[in-house]
Amino acid sequence: MESQAVRAAMVRKIQGQGITHPGVLAALQSVERHRFVDSALVNQAYEDTSLPIGLGQTISKPGVVARMLELLCQGRSDKLGRVLEIGTGCGYQAALLSHLAREVYSIERLKGLHEKSRENLRWFRLSNLHLLFGDGMLGYPKGAPYAAIIAAAGGNDIPAAWIDQLAVGGRLVAPAVTAAGRQNLVVVDKTPTGIVRTELEAVLFVPLKSGVA
Repeated sequence: MESQAVRAAMVRKIQGQGITHPGVLAALQSVERHRFVDSALVNQAYEDTSLPIGLGQTISKPGVVARMLELLCQGRSDKLGRVLEIGTGCGYQAALLSHLAREVYSIERLKGLHEKSRENLRWFRLSNLHLLFGDGMLGYPKGAPYAAIIAAAGGNDIPAAWIDQLAVGGRLVAPAVTAAGRQNLVVVDKTPTGIVRTELEAVLFVPLKSGVA
């Protein structure tokens, strides 16, 4: 497959959805999404659709991933510092983050997916990406504080551990169930004077769970 041209078409479509951050667009162009999906689904790798990756999980739509990454990088032209990703999944978003941050810690609670993402990412040789197996709801205190935290699963609220591990001046982007009972994209900014929470559009992510499996 002429993946570069197909990827360029995907990036143009995402630009058409309003994504403008140059770093995010460059990462989407450079990371080969087809390396993260099962061979039977390779023809759909660059469509703006979520795809199954096994164990009841999915690889998110590229458009949604781009939206969350742009929110994370908003107002910045330089790279993010240390970033924590909750839910490695197949490793696609972790690979994108490695282009946007100086250091990335990505944690996955399902052993099968942790191993799959390690296999998928080996080809890319990303020296600034650390894959962890563990309970993402607890975050990863050893790497804290983080300039940014991003989650690929939505719970009833944002776990306190994540807020604690966010640096002052840092930003968290995650799906969460809001007071209206729907899952929305939530942005949390940790300012010197406290927490600012902004609820954005409705989204549909797999549920956030605790423990490992």
